[in-house]
Amino acid sequence: MNSTNKRYWLKSGTLNLLLNVQNLIFGFGSFFLLIRILNKHDFGVWALFVATTTIFETARNGLLQNALIRFLSASKKEHHAPILSASFFISGILTVFCIALNFLLAGYLSKIWHSEVLVRMFYVYNIAYIFQGILFQFQWIEQAHLSYYGTVVSNMVRQGLFFSFVLFSFIFFPGISLLTLVYVQVGCLFFSMTVEYFFARRHLSFSLDVQKKWVLELFHFGKYAFGTYISAILSNTINQMMLGAMVSADAAGVYNVALRVTNIADIPTNAISTIVFPQSARRFAEHGQGAGKYMFEKSVGTILALLIPVMALLFIFPHIVVNLIAGHKYSDTIPLIRIIVLTCLINPFQRLFGTILDSMGKPRVNFIVITLFALVNLTLTYFFIGWFNIIGAVYATLIADLAFLLVSQIILWRLLGVNFFYPFIYAVRFYPEFYEQYVKPVYRKLKRA
Repeated sequence: MNSTNKRYWLKSGTLNLLLNVQNLIFGFGSFFLLIRILNKHDFGVWALFVATTTIFETARNGLLQNALIRFLSASKKEHHAPILSASFFISGILTVFCIALNFLLAGYLSKIWHSEVLVRMFYVYNIAYIFQGILFQFQWIEQAHLSYYGTVVSNMVRQGLFFSFVLFSFIFFPGISLLTLVYVQVGCLFFSMTVEYFFARRHLSFSLDVQKKWVLELFHFGKYAFGTYISAILSNTINQMMLGAMVSADAAGVYNVALRVTNIADIPTNAISTIVFPQSARRFAEHGQGAGKYMFEKSVGTILALLIPVMALLFIFPHIVVNLIAGHKYSDTIPLIRIIVLTCLINPFQRLFGTILDSMGKPRVNFIVITLFALVNLTLTYFFIGWFNIIGAVYATLIADLAFLLVSQIILWRLLGVNFFYPFIYAVRFYPEFYEQYVKPVYRKLKRA
């Protein structure tokens, strides 16, 4: 790997790690305070609301994110203006669709989850979809140009402002309402969008004529990623939604707490997969499919090296973590956490599987596999909740994830010759390599000083 690539991976990796760490700090901080401000039922309702809006948000992102980044990364500069115009056109249509769907489902969801305030929460959040659509477009444009500074800063503004409000309320006005939280989210998105514009504006160029060619190009590439994102997010949120309908909002809140505790696993996975996609898209365009084998094995190995020590501690001492984070009233999350930890170790294989296939221009394969196992997960979740209550939702996810791991590795082996055991070898090698390349030089400089 030449010095330029090393600088790219180090700089991009550091920025994305910072982004995910800040997401964890502000997200966890808000969660830590809200779980103490809200009663168990209200927190469950909030968890269900966030899960639902996340599905709509992720579905829209799935259709455009990878398609926009891929075409901007691999195309000549003169094509950027029509690509961006087509992307914003599609985003506008999807935003209208999200708002319409929100209006249609608000009443029904409030009934099955036994919360009247949900209707008003969904209605107010329609404003957020507009700001989100523009914000994410700006962030993807930046990522396509291998820059992440604006994404880091705008997310810091978005989550930092929300956390600051929750902290202020915790100290001075502990009786905060769920509807107020939604209004604050909308305001935070507006300020975040404004900040991100100043970072992305140098890359903004539009064509007044929305070209059908690029609309279709983006749509046909993104349609499989759209289905993939829908399937993936349903797999992650349907458990909470089914628990809310089949058991209670309280049960959904308990499950959400267990997921929040294990969210630390998302930091290295999200950071590395975000920087892998634009880089791998370029490598596939330049060097062909042989570039994917090392990219997958090395990336998954690095994530595992970062995850395994933390997940081992969480598996051994979940009771200490839960009591510190959520308090004794959520002690029923402890058995859930031990099982979720196992699924966290499978997630890097899942996430990078989709990233590599999309980079190869094979989103259809990714869509089929993800959709198939999302259906498996949904079916297992329905029956397992009926048989085992809350913990059944976790059993269902673990079984579906193991099946996905087996099938995805067979596909990657046939396409790229990926070896399932190599990521673990790279994980073991990570520690001495990291010490030699980063820790030892710093130690030498400090010793000389």
